[in-house]
Amino acid sequence: MTMLNQDPEQRARDKIDALLAQSGWKVQNRKELKFDAGLGIAVRYYPTNIGTTTDYVLFVDRKPVGIIEAKREEEGHRLTMHEEQAEAYALAQLKYVNNAPLKYVYESTGEITRFTDVNSPKPRSHQIFSFQRPETFKEWLSVSKNLQARLHDIPVLDEKGLRECQIKAIKNLEKLFKGNYPRALIQMATGSGKTYTAVTFIYRLLKFAKAKRVLFLVDTRNLGKQAEQEFMAYTPNDDNRKFTELYNVQRLKSSYVSKDAQVCISTIQRLYSILKGEELDDSAEETNPNEVWQPTAPMPVVYNEKVPLEFFDFIVIDECHRSIYNLWRQVLEYFDAFLIGLTATPDMRTFGFFNENIVSEYSHEQAVADLVNVPYQFG
Repeated sequence: MTMLNQDPEQRARDKIDALLAQSGWKVQNRKELKFDAGLGIAVRYYPTNIGTTTDYVLFVDRKPVGIIEAKREEEGHRLTMHEEQAEAYALAQLKYVNNAPLKYVYESTGEITRFTDVNSPKPRSHQIFSFQRPETFKEWLSVSKNLQARLHDIPVLDEKGLRECQIKAIKNLEKLFKGNYPRALIQMATGSGKTYTAVTFIYRLLKFAKAKRVLFLVDTRNLGKQAEQEFMAYTPNDDNRKFTELYNVQRLKSSYVSKDAQVCISTIQRLYSILKGEELDDSAEETNPNEVWQPTAPMPVVYNEKVPLEFFDFIVIDECHRSIYNLWRQVLEYFDAFLIGLTATPDMRTFGFFNENIVSEYSHEQAVADLVNVPYQFG
């Protein structure tokens, strides 16, 4: 229990301890260190060989892998100013172990946490919901390249069967991925093949970048069914098998999320209920939730150990102009994943959410001119 007379630094550490514990870490002091307590041990006040003491060192399988620089809550708005200090600790030689530079660097107040994977070709500090689990680090460390590096292994696109607007969208999107940009927007007219475009780049992410899981997010059950049909019908150019013969696709119908599915299709309503630990009335998936009254101060999502923040590598948001605001935004910001929006009708808020990283602008007028769509009929 947090004592009222604690100083700000200790209050921050108490909150960090709680976040670490819920993410599967055993938190210990250096003098009481017991490696057999679990896979992941977060050690407070671990010393370096240059006479300094870290706030936390993260050990997985008895090996140091990461560092946490703890700061009082008042420092939250300027955590980025402490990245250099945290990275210096990550480069330091720790006492009693013969360690290489640590790959995973955090700065945290317990309320705000930032994370950098320094092993990436273009390391990017970014805010995250909580800490990654020890099992995740063990998995990451078992491969020679991390995801951001593997994105550079994606080959040149085979353009057979794709429209020009789809080719442009996929090429620009993959260029953005390789630059480690976290958000991208695909604007394509209704009927021009947005979902087919998405299935194509998802296939490439799974096959060539070895992405672990992709979430395809919709806002009604019918859109989820339509997306599932697109995945079932898709045959890639380099394989004569269907997508669903190559990869497991799960459309969520309950709170169960399969770890064995490479693609998960869900309504944002259902995922929100999962992250809140509540059951969802099936009728809630029938209509676009933005047409229904929403509370002005919704209950926040909470950490879910079965669906941790690193569960999905990529999230594709269909009809994103309807799904990135109000309480639904919490779902997107819970996960530490690349976000790709699909829409025919973005507005200024949509552009802002995706940091104006627009990889495709293909309007209805262009689609009509290209004979992809027919003109609107009035009267």
